[in-house]
Amino acid sequence: MHDWDWHNMGSTMMWLIWLPIVIVGIWLVIKLLNTNGFSKNNKESPMEILKRRYANGEISTQEYERRKKIIEEE
Repeated sequence: MHDWDWHNMGSTMMWLIWLPIVIVGIWLVIKLLNTNGFSKNNKESPMEILKRRYANGEISTQEYERRKKIIEEE
């Protein structure tokens, strides 16, 4: 009976060690996914979108300047 109590104690100690490790691991995975752009809170500002579209050649210089002026007025 004495051996069983030590075995039970060891099992409890293993849970106390592994549970925080697993929780921290899950938290790190979620944190990494959020910082790599998977988070819904990582929205580009209107100026960032405008600069990206201009850099990609989606809009002309005249259109860029016109929209930039509108954004800066807001």
